[in-house]
Amino acid sequence: MPTAIAVTSADLVLPPTDPHTPTAALIPSPDDAPLESALTDVSVLLEQYGYVVALYPATIPVAHERRLHTVRSVLESNRIALMKLDLPPLAIAVLVRQLRQLSICDFGAGIVASAARLLSHYVHAGAVLHSVARLDRVPVTLKSHAKSWVPGAQFGVLAHPAPELVKIGAADSPAHQLTGPDFATRLVFAKGQAQPDWVTGTLAPQWQVQGVEEVPLPVASTAWWGTGKLVEFAAFLPDVSILYQLVSSVRREECTWCGIELIGDVCAFCSAPLAAAGNGRHLDQGQLHHSGVPGRGTSAG
Repeated sequence: MPTAIAVTSADLVLPPTDPHTPTAALIPSPDDAPLESALTDVSVLLEQYGYVVALYPATIPVAHERRLHTVRSVLESNRIALMKLDLPPLAIAVLVRQLRQLSICDFGAGIVASAARLLSHYVHAGAVLHSVARLDRVPVTLKSHAKSWVPGAQFGVLAHPAPELVKIGAADSPAHQLTGPDFATRLVFAKGQAQPDWVTGTLAPQWQVQGVEEVPLPVASTAWWGTGKLVEFAAFLPDVSILYQLVSSVRREECTWCGIELIGDVCAFCSAPLAAAGNGRHLDQGQLHHSGVPGRGTSAG
C-alpha cells in the first residue's frame, strides 16, 4: 500500500514527473481550516494508506506546527511522521516530489519517511538575489552587504549543502562559480521579480544539468531569501530508479520502540534513536558513484 505524503502548503506540491507520481495531501494552518476538519482529513488518509508522512518547513508559523502535533496527539497515532526540514522552500518541494515518487515503490513507510534526510544530501539549493541586505540564513560578509546596495548588483547564493556566495558578473573562473553536484542532476527554478538568464544560461551549463524545469515560486521564498527580487533554484536526482537504488543501498534497521523498518539513526514515527550507534548511516556524495548512480555525462534514465 502506498504511503500518504502530506504538506503544509499547496505550493510545495510540484507537478509530477510522470503519470505514476501521486500528489500530496494538504494539512492547512489553523487560519485556513478548523481542527475538526484537519482531524477528519488525516483520519481518512490513515484509513486509506495506513501511514502519513508530513513534511513541513522549519519556518512555518508556530501555530501551524502546533496544529500538526495536535492532530497527531488527538488521533493518538504513531502512524504519522512529522518531518521538519530546515531547507529553502523550493528544495523542500523537490524533496516532497521525490518522496511522492518513492511512496509507490516497495518501501515501507519508515523507509520512505527517513529517505527525506538521506535525499536532502543530494539537493543543491540556492538563488539569484539582487540584494543580500536582508539575507540571514546564509553567511554574508560586510563587503557583500555593501555591494548589494550598488544598483544592478546580483549574487549567486548557495544555501545547501554548504553555504556559498558569488557576485554575478565577476570573472568567470572557478573561484567565482557556485560549487555544483558531481553527479547527474536536473535543475528546477522559480522566478520572483527577476529574470532567470543567469540560472538557465550560466549555472545550468556549469553544473551540466540534464534538463531545466520552471515552476511557480513558493510563497515562503521571498521571506526565506529576504527579497522578492530573486530566482530560486534546486538541482536534484530526478529519476525514480536512481532514487530507489540509492535508498535501497542503505542498511535497514528495525526501530526498537515501534518496530517499524527504517534507514538512518532515528525513527521518523516515534522519534526513538537506534540503540546501537553508527547503524544505518547514510551514503555521502563520495559514495554515490560506487553505488551505481550515474555521474555527470552519463544517462540518469
